[in-house]
Amino acid sequence: MSWAALRGDQEAAAPALDRGSAHDPAPTSEPARAPEPAPVEAVEKPFSSLAPAIIGASMLMQTLSATVLSNALPTMARSLHEDPVHLNTAITIYLLAGAIFLPVSGWAADKYGARRVFLIAIGLYGASCAASALAQNLAELLTARFCQGAAGAMMGPVGRLVLLRSTPKHDLVRAMSVLTMPALLGPVIGPAIGGLIVTYGSWRWIFLFNLPIAAVGILLVLRFIDDVREEAAAPLDWVGLVLTAVGMAAVVYGFENLGRDDLPALGVAGLLGGGAGLLAIYAWYADRNPYAILDLKLLRIRTFFASVVGGAFLRMGVGALPFLLALLLQVAFGFSPFHAGLMTLASAAAALVMKTAAPPILAHFGFRRTLTVNAALVGALFMACALFTRQTPVWFITLLLLTGGFFRSLQFTSLNGLAFADVETQQMSRASTMSTMGQQLAQSIGVGLAATMLHLFQVRQHAEAVSVAVISPVFLIIGVVTLISGLFFVALPADAGAALHGRPRRVRG
Repeated sequence: MSWAALRGDQEAAAPALDRGSAHDPAPTSEPARAPEPAPVEAVEKPFSSLAPAIIGASMLMQTLSATVLSNALPTMARSLHEDPVHLNTAITIYLLAGAIFLPVSGWAADKYGARRVFLIAIGLYGASCAASALAQNLAELLTARFCQGAAGAMMGPVGRLVLLRSTPKHDLVRAMSVLTMPALLGPVIGPAIGGLIVTYGSWRWIFLFNLPIAAVGILLVLRFIDDVREEAAAPLDWVGLVLTAVGMAAVVYGFENLGRDDLPALGVAGLLGGGAGLLAIYAWYADRNPYAILDLKLLRIRTFFASVVGGAFLRMGVGALPFLLALLLQVAFGFSPFHAGLMTLASAAAALVMKTAAPPILAHFGFRRTLTVNAALVGALFMACALFTRQTPVWFITLLLLTGGFFRSLQFTSLNGLAFADVETQQMSRASTMSTMGQQLAQSIGVGLAATMLHLFQVRQHAEAVSVAVISPVFLIIGVVTLISGLFFVALPADAGAALHGRPRRVRG
């Protein structure tokens, strides 16, 4: 609010001067006027990292589950008597559930209050982690993971929505960096802790590890996080929810079964075609419904479109990488889960360090140059993983993973900030939902793409199990997919996202 507007509101609300009443004696002199209050400067609160750190800590549970689970998949597959490649469904069903329930998160936060929904989501996430730990077969595990993904769908975007509504735009990049730092602790400590648990104990403890984090998170949110909500929540779009949920589920499930024998070819084609058709119907429907559950008009904002759609190609590779590394290091190389976890720890540690360096890098180079150059670096580093063999020195693998984590972290921070650079405050709820949904869906497709490619190369090479020769070409494929994202960033204006790091936009004549 400007100073002029603030002053106008004060003048309108000020009481009229006391002129006396009919029962008062007539004044013999000019009544003394009450002194006008001195203008009150709008004092902006200094930036505090407490709220984003608490919200980020809740995301620690999600990143712990993701990183630990990827590292534990080979061991879990043996315990449940399943093919390690097919156990990727434990990852994709979580991501798919998140994509399905994410559109409800913004509406629930507006209607019931973001803090209340946030608290309930943390509690449900902890309960579903306990259910995953108690699963006795793949069906039970997948059911618990689906519930876990649904709870995570409410927890992540609602927590970020609290931050977006309470943080000035010029502090947004700093707040996002703090927000993601606790979440990055999951990848840092997750591989080592998960590997230690799986190697010397039961894989079930990788889920129970989240329970104390959930309990502490609930207490901190109750104490330090304010409740923010819209004054009037729009009605929930049930028709749009069904169209998007069934459409995305059909596309992802059909995509996962490409090249496999689990479903007939006609069934796979039906899933893909039917899912795409439902999503096309939703696009037509949403254009005519002001309360559509996903506001596709947000994609007309160039910075938001580049972040969500362009960033999806990067996130596909990021979703596939932990799955591929676990198979390469444990199944193909024969490393223990603990050894593999220690090697992948370097990647997450570098990502944590980059978070503090991202704001000055963006302020100096701008979003367009940073994202474009970095997309090429990240894609090249994905493809470099194809060089790994049994004879590759451990130090070289660790160095390459460390470098990749550094640049991927820079890309994530840049994308998360750019998504909201030109989004109005009243659109933040829907923008947060769409952005997070796009991330979940892209990573789910990335894991499915990796599993499909592994199966196809395995069949082509007549291999009974995954090997270095089967996995290496998949790294090349996800690297090429990642390079596509650079095409979206290079088309951005040079001053895209300038408001986020304090640089003025160029005035175009």
